[in-house]
Amino acid sequence: MDFEITSPGNPRIKRLARLCRGEREEGLFAVEGRRLVERALAAGYEPVEVYGDGSVAVPGLEMTLVATEALDRASYRDRSEGLIAVFPRRERRLDDLRPGSPPLVLLAEGLEKPGNLGAILRTADAVGADAVITLSTEVDVFNPNALRASTGAVFTVPVAPATVTEAREWLTAHGITLVAADPGAAVELWEADLSGGVGLLVGAEDEGLTGGARSAADLLVSIPMAGTADSLNASVAMAVLAYEAVRQRRS
Repeated sequence: MDFEITSPGNPRIKRLARLCRGEREEGLFAVEGRRLVERALAAGYEPVEVYGDGSVAVPGLEMTLVATEALDRASYRDRSEGLIAVFPRRERRLDDLRPGSPPLVLLAEGLEKPGNLGAILRTADAVGADAVITLSTEVDVFNPNALRASTGAVFTVPVAPATVTEAREWLTAHGITLVAADPGAAVELWEADLSGGVGLLVGAEDEGLTGGARSAADLLVSIPMAGTADSLNASVAMAVLAYEAVRQRRS
């Protein structure tokens, strides 16, 4: 097999490695592995570069052949799956989001772990949520851990960043009730009406919701805890809230 790139020290491989590790370079991001690449393609993303070692073929996708050792060097996990594609980033704003009828929007404040954001996106895709809004977080939706945890939902679920104030104004403009999870809330989740247009909000993994987010919420709800733990992981809490909303809408 004739490889166009054989050296792990090749400048293109070094640049690809930076993209694979989540560096925001040239408005691009890297996707590793056939499954995620195919899901990006199915969602309408068009690659600007594709690299492979010849072990993986995707119909209609032309690639630069790279020796396995060099492709492994570029991979985020130091061992590639034989295929890495580079795509342009899609940055969205609140005004780009289109609520459904009735709306279901998931909001997360202050997330610190990309994997939790990816898991929330996966839940959003599973329940058919209209969008995810990230509040006061530096976590990049195209971070490699977020990409993998989302199992490709990052390509199908619109995501937009906002401040608490901006999100509150947007929700109000679209007639959406903001329901926030708070361990200290007197109202349990099962007692809340989530059958209409709702935005479901969870806080950071360690700190929970800020005072501003609590004040912005129309309703605070708690998730009953039977054991010694006093709270759930942010992405797990979101899944519980989202599926309760789905259950109520189907009742």
